[in-house]
Amino acid sequence: MDSPQDHATARLAWLRDALGDSTATLTPASTDASFRSYWRTSHGGQSWILMDSPPAQEDPAAWIAIGARLAAAGLHVPAVHAQNLQQGFLLIEDFGDRLYLPALNAGSVDALYADAMEALLCMQRDVDVAGMPPYDRAFLQRELEIMPEWFLGTHLGYTPKCGEWDVLEAAFTQLLASALEQPRCFVHRDFHSRNLLVVEHDNPGIIDFQGARLGPITYDLASLLRDCYLTWDRQQVEAWAESHRRRLRAAQLIGADVDRERFRRWFDLIGLQRHIKVLGIFCRLHYRDGKHGYLADLPRVYDYVIEVAGRYPALAEFVVLLRRCVGPRDLRQPAAA
Repeated sequence: MDSPQDHATARLAWLRDALGDSTATLTPASTDASFRSYWRTSHGGQSWILMDSPPAQEDPAAWIAIGARLAAAGLHVPAVHAQNLQQGFLLIEDFGDRLYLPALNAGSVDALYADAMEALLCMQRDVDVAGMPPYDRAFLQRELEIMPEWFLGTHLGYTPKCGEWDVLEAAFTQLLASALEQPRCFVHRDFHSRNLLVVEHDNPGIIDFQGARLGPITYDLASLLRDCYLTWDRQQVEAWAESHRRRLRAAQLIGADVDRERFRRWFDLIGLQRHIKVLGIFCRLHYRDGKHGYLADLPRVYDYVIEVAGRYPALAEFVVLLRRCVGPRDLRQPAAA
């Protein structure tokens, strides 16, 4: 394996060759929850992003393949100027730094979410999903199992007892059944305010789509409206979700039998599946990967889980178990060494 310095030298050499500019330089552009990194350069009066995606950890071929599907459907994803799949280097369109997250406020949210939900509908209706891997029971189950290991075990230092495993399994079974009864469509899997950018034309710019699968139709809507990084009023969230349900119905992506109540249950429970997974992922990012900023968002995600699960009697024991495990602890604080 190359040293970090050797890798940086190779990255810069490839960039200069790709641009035909021996004086080109790179500056950090953004970080990622994965092994990828992003670097900015300027050439000929234009700004570009170099995506460094180590093939052994983050094969860039998936990013290119999914990006091509999205672009073919008319969605705004970064155009690729040059690529070297063996080294994992891609020179791509620069969307700038205006993430949705800091741009969203009471005055901007309706317009920005209108654009995002228009893009979401386009993804669900128009993207070619032939041959895409399924977001199936086994995959959903593996995601749920991240939470007991990393949130309960590593972060809280709690090992569930035999009867408590039964409670977890019963809750997970409820969530899986709801997910699997939904119509299938293209699912980005991380369609939220840190992966959408405000751009002047064809807003939003969409990034971080390489993990897309064919899965439940409410998944990306829950990712967007019950964002792990910010919270909106429940009534407003449900109103946005209902407006999207009507558009899905008009596009014949859901049947006439999917009324407001059934759709909201799908939306709630797939959001729960996502947030239970994220409780584990944020802890794994901290303890395994050394990415320490994610614990700050654990309380919001935990509150989502408790609030939404608390509306469903079948999940009452699950809520009691989680509350008992967490107790008065400040979830933002790491476990004692």
